[in-house]
Amino acid sequence: MAALPDKDKLLRNFTRCANWEEKYLYIIELGQRLPPLNNEAHTPDNLIQGCQSQVWIVMTRNAEGRIELQGDSDAAIVKGLIAVVFILYDQMTAQDIIAFDVRPWFEQMALTQHLTPSRSQGLEAMIRAIRAQALSFS
Repeated sequence: MAALPDKDKLLRNFTRCANWEEKYLYIIELGQRLPPLNNEAHTPDNLIQGCQSQVWIVMTRNAEGRIELQGDSDAAIVKGLIAVVFILYDQMTAQDIIAFDVRPWFEQMALTQHLTPSRSQGLEAMIRAIRAQALSFS
């Protein structure tokens, strides 16, 4: 399984896609790169409310105080969006996550205007859930 790119490479790769069909395929590919989430983590506690698809996100803090994210979805594009969010929050502390605004990145990728309203709402629900969990860690 290939590793996820960093933020800058994500943006470069995304802008190299010729059209939105290629961008959707790239998002799906990113989702396929996520490490599998074990079955025990597919619990109601890890289920993100506000997503039309089923989305599970698990957050832990490592010994260095960095947040580690794991996730899964029953929808390929949504799983790719999870990967995009994880890339943006990679190597951050809880305080970093709280202070970081992902929206400018989504704007640079022109992501939100090309998602259906339900996917945009689900993306917002994921971000709210991660930020709320980060608040509980800080």
